[in-house]
Amino acid sequence: MENIHRLNVVHHLRKRKLLIAINCVAALSIFFFGYDQGMMAGVNNAKDYYELMGFAHQDPVTKDPIITNSILQGGIVSVYYLGTLVGALAGGWFGDKFGRIKSIALGAAWGVIGATLQCSSQNHNWMICARLINGFGTGILNAIVPVWATETAEHTSRGQFVAIEFTLNIFGVAVAYWLEYGCSFYKGGESEFVWRFPIAFQILPLLCLFGMVWFFPESPRWLCKVGREDESRYVLERLREDGTEPTGKAEAEFQDIRNIVELERKNAKSQNYLYMLFGYKSGKLHTGRRVQLVIWLQIMQEWIGIAGVTIYSPTIFRIAGLKSKTVGWVAGLNTITYTLSTLVCVFTLDRIGRRWTLYWGSVVQGICLFLAGGLSRVSIDAVAAHDTKRAQNFGGGAVAMVFLFTMTFGATWLTVPWLYPAEIFPLEVRARGNAWGVVGWSIGNGWLTLLCPVMFAALDEKTLYIFAACNFLTIPMVWALYPESNQRTLEEMDLLFAADSIWNWEAERNYKLLVQQNPELVQAAGRGESVVDPETGLRKRLGTSGNIEP
Repeated sequence: MENIHRLNVVHHLRKRKLLIAINCVAALSIFFFGYDQGMMAGVNNAKDYYELMGFAHQDPVTKDPIITNSILQGGIVSVYYLGTLVGALAGGWFGDKFGRIKSIALGAAWGVIGATLQCSSQNHNWMICARLINGFGTGILNAIVPVWATETAEHTSRGQFVAIEFTLNIFGVAVAYWLEYGCSFYKGGESEFVWRFPIAFQILPLLCLFGMVWFFPESPRWLCKVGREDESRYVLERLREDGTEPTGKAEAEFQDIRNIVELERKNAKSQNYLYMLFGYKSGKLHTGRRVQLVIWLQIMQEWIGIAGVTIYSPTIFRIAGLKSKTVGWVAGLNTITYTLSTLVCVFTLDRIGRRWTLYWGSVVQGICLFLAGGLSRVSIDAVAAHDTKRAQNFGGGAVAMVFLFTMTFGATWLTVPWLYPAEIFPLEVRARGNAWGVVGWSIGNGWLTLLCPVMFAALDEKTLYIFAACNFLTIPMVWALYPESNQRTLEEMDLLFAADSIWNWEAERNYKLLVQQNPELVQAAGRGESVVDPETGLRKRLGTSGNIEP
């Protein structure tokens, strides 16, 4: 294939080895994302940093930071999410127009610029601008990388590969924590190195990502969409065939992709972000419904409590009688168990599906938060009554609930809200569709970054009850509104969302009807057959009634 550079790994690897290589590069981006998320927690506690930024000073007795401008502190952190929101929208447009590989390189370049500006910041205005630029690059990567990963993976193992990537995401959080924990001992924690080096460290994976991604294949689905069919066929053949005897699987998948491209173009006009948000001129593709689903799934991910537990867990550890230095390594231990818990999702996500993964996660997380809140209150009361033993016993129970909550989140809700948007959108707008998911994440995270300190200041441990209730509220929402995407090809999603009703049971009923009427359309890839009608040579498409017509 002369159009693909001879150094591209697609010429040298096949099937699972090629998929693993692609997902290693994708995981490098996700690792940076996790590291960037976890980094600011330690940076905010560095003496040189908070005094330079002007939002706190050090207590001369306890050595803890005394916050004098919480709005500035929260604003420096939350402006990052404004950057990710804008970056995701820009990256989605760029990715659909110029391809996944160029978009990933662009995001990495923006990230390097943002990280360089952050680690060299001299005041809060400088830092705010740097955080905004860094967020812009992260938004581009978050909009494109999951799409690239899902468009190259097989539908039977798509969830597993993305789940592995998010193991690296939380590993990035853990690396950020322990790196900052180690740096905090340098020169008594008062040197600028304590916060500048951890920020600069993220440049390394970004430079590796920028240098490596050019040697990896473009998404075969994007290649087909823009008319580069020979390249699309070749990449699919390398991804699906072992090079011995042709099975026809790659060709069948290529035909499905080509047919769905035509179907989407005939059933929807050109879709910009505003059209997508309201589903204007999307016909039976119902892009507006899909946009709302992914935005609210990401917002739900934040409101089930992970941000709140992250903020409040040091307080719970102290209530349990842990000293400040002990709190540091216990919190670090929590990041390690959090990372290991993500491996559960690797083995269960493609077995039990997206919906059941969210169900059991919500139930366990809700129970953990109710218990963490109750045990914390008993401990607080015991401290007030000078009953140290009782405070430590119940505080220890609250600590256990924090560990169990974060482990359950890592095994369930961490991955699905990032995987689902990359699965359900039409090929024509898939990168832009996934960008809407990042918009939802940015809204949810930015909102809670500003709101959580206020909530905990007013309600203390009772805030955990609000998050616990939100967990149980997600169960009927997922059951009623979110169709299952597990074990379905990306090309089947248009059939799944062809129903005019918003309810999941109507979508599934209509999907089964379409499958019964046209089984060849959704079984072709599995049988190694084409979805082109062998008698008429006409490709099939959705009619105005939602049924498939020749």
